[in-house]
Amino acid sequence: MRKSKPNYSSYIVSKWAKTRAVIPNRKLAKYIPETRKLNRDSLKTMLDRHGMVYVKPNSGTYGIGVMRVERLAGEGGAYRCHIGKKIQTFAQYDDLYRHIAGLTRKRMYLVQKGIHLLKYKKRRFDLRVMVQKTPAGNWQTTGLIGRVAAPGKVVTNVHNGGKLKPVEILLQGHAGSAKKSRLTSKLRTLGTSVARQLRTKYRGLKEIGLDVALDAKLHPWILEINTAPDPYIFRKLKDKRIFARIYRYSKAYGRL
Repeated sequence: MRKSKPNYSSYIVSKWAKTRAVIPNRKLAKYIPETRKLNRDSLKTMLDRHGMVYVKPNSGTYGIGVMRVERLAGEGGAYRCHIGKKIQTFAQYDDLYRHIAGLTRKRMYLVQKGIHLLKYKKRRFDLRVMVQKTPAGNWQTTGLIGRVAAPGKVVTNVHNGGKLKPVEILLQGHAGSAKKSRLTSKLRTLGTSVARQLRTKYRGLKEIGLDVALDAKLHPWILEINTAPDPYIFRKLKDKRIFARIYRYSKAYGRL
């Protein structure tokens, strides 16, 4: 009789639910950009407060449906919406919201404070932090990798044309060796802390992937938490030991 694979993970679809599970932890809340459910009032409030926001579906993958929305200073209150490679400008807020409502079609979307991402060769990038349960039952950050947006795109996802790069390469010009070392150590700790916090509510978790943005001060912002992160992106790293460990842990808890 064949053994069935264990249930390695509780796949959490809702971005809102994952955000709400982490926010109560005060030490972690400072790494979460302000996030609200999208409606006419919340979008206006967030644009007035932050100037730029991201509008994203509550459920979904690969960056599909993500919009970058801005209030344009000094242009008579105009607004800009960027989705995919298409950019549209609206003179009035009502026109902007009508456009967005037509795209969301009553599905649940979130509006999140926009983080101005660091750039590599004039293209925005963010980082993926892979965190896994070890065979011994401890949480460990097993991989860090950077994702560079395709030209003209607002999202960095590989399935949306993004390119994978080592974190050390992307941080050149933004941080010296000592600062890079401190930052990567901080990201590793952040990863395991978020995993432990999430697992207080979702007991079946064995892995997470954090999408982390860095602002101009190198402060990390958690843009999204993935509960079924792609392990194979780490094959792109020169150090093959990283993917080998990720693969070994994934096999141990039944993901692969």
